[in-house]
Amino acid sequence: MADPRVSVQEAWDALAEGNDRFMQGDLHHPQQSAARRSELSTFQAPNAAFLGCSDSRVAAEILFDCGLGDLFVVRNIGQIANENTTATMEYAVSELGVAVIVVLAHGSCGAVRAAIDQTTASPSEVTPAIRRELERIQPAVQREWLATHQDTPYVDPELIDADAVGRRHLDETIHALMRSSRVISDAVAEGRLGIVGCQYQLEDGHVLPITAVGRLSFAS
Repeated sequence: MADPRVSVQEAWDALAEGNDRFMQGDLHHPQQSAARRSELSTFQAPNAAFLGCSDSRVAAEILFDCGLGDLFVVRNIGQIANENTTATMEYAVSELGVAVIVVLAHGSCGAVRAAIDQTTASPSEVTPAIRRELERIQPAVQREWLATHQDTPYVDPELIDADAVGRRHLDETIHALMRSSRVISDAVAEGRLGIVGCQYQLEDGHVLPITAVGRLSFAS
């Protein structure tokens, strides 16, 4: 088991500072030189891991103004905690010694919209592979819908807040990582790891922390 090189709070604070630079348009583009590339040719030691959506507008290294070797990244539609992504996060914790995992949802998420569509009375046709992944988001759709609409289980896309669904799914993704991985849950319990659930705001570039597990706090 690799030990973290920084505290949970230090790892998160570095990411938050990078996102502040991104929002202000003051990118430093750190750790992107030829010397850095050469330095990393035989090892890697990132302090943070990232589970995010594959959306082309949500590139982790840019949002957090990071460079080569800074983030260990896995992305898929709707930042889903399936077997592959959980194993990837376990590797980041146990072998690379990351101190924080960021799970990042975002506004106007196509996967969330597709999951909402699949929960209507007349869902669109999708491929079997896509349907299987969207089924992991649909419980969040149903919880958000049934919180205010008990008359029918079928969702009206015009009457549901897709970003609120995204936040519910974000919370479930974090819970899924904890439920399915003893490596991850033990690291959190021992204070070696924190998990931060965030929602990225496309309009202003802000990575807004929504929830966290572990020994860290957010700046007010």
